[in-house]
Amino acid sequence: MSYTAEYLRKCQGLIETVATQEANILRVAEVFSKSILVGRMVHVFGSGHSRIMVEEMWPRYGSFPGFNPIVELSLTFHNLVVGANGQRQAMFLENVSGLAAQILRNFDLNELDTALVISSSGCNVVPIEMAEIFQSKGIKTVGIISKLHSEASTSKKQDAKKLQDFCDIVLDSGAPVGDAMIHVDGLETPVSPGSTVGSCMLINSIKAELANLLTQAGHPPKVLTAGAVIGAEKATEIFQAAYDEHAHRISKMYQKVGIESYVSKQS
Repeated sequence: MSYTAEYLRKCQGLIETVATQEANILRVAEVFSKSILVGRMVHVFGSGHSRIMVEEMWPRYGSFPGFNPIVELSLTFHNLVVGANGQRQAMFLENVSGLAAQILRNFDLNELDTALVISSSGCNVVPIEMAEIFQSKGIKTVGIISKLHSEASTSKKQDAKKLQDFCDIVLDSGAPVGDAMIHVDGLETPVSPGSTVGSCMLINSIKAELANLLTQAGHPPKVLTAGAVIGAEKATEIFQAAYDEHAHRISKMYQKVGIESYVSKQS
């Protein structure tokens, strides 16, 4: 068997893992729909390469408003690798206690919001504290982890708690311990991760179920759609409308944040 065939076979296993979680995927979609239908948002956060799942949710083709993608560049800027803004700094900051609170200080959160936090290990401090803060504010919180990898890993949080300890619903990407799925002959360590594949399947399954719930509720989402599908003019119209809706939603997150001022008191 080629390594390509082996990787694809293992991805089939990830599909099977996601399929077993259909009931929980539906629960997540229902929870998220309640926030979106009342004009609030689903806050989505991931550090490191979990950023990929944040951007998979929104904004991209086949996605729609209702999500607040929290992508902190200091934790996710990978392309320089070394030097200023390098990976060493990002990996260090990912485990600095208190950073999550500083990030969320920017938003006027309330219990009508919901949240999705992604961390394959569920063991880094910032995503754990994100979920902890969300839950402390009465915000229903969903986590995506690799169950096997998380169970084999040690939390970097001082109290040893993991992401799943602060989540109302936990979904499993199905990735193995260490994430990488392929053992190459003569190579000591495995290659080719699986968490992105499994997590993206979870993200898009949630998205499909959520679109259905919003449509059934009489508020079909404004889905970013290619001109090749609906024509350039219609695609542009939907993009503008979707971005405007996002602006209307996100503006509520800033309107009364933090310390009151005469501006925040104005209607």
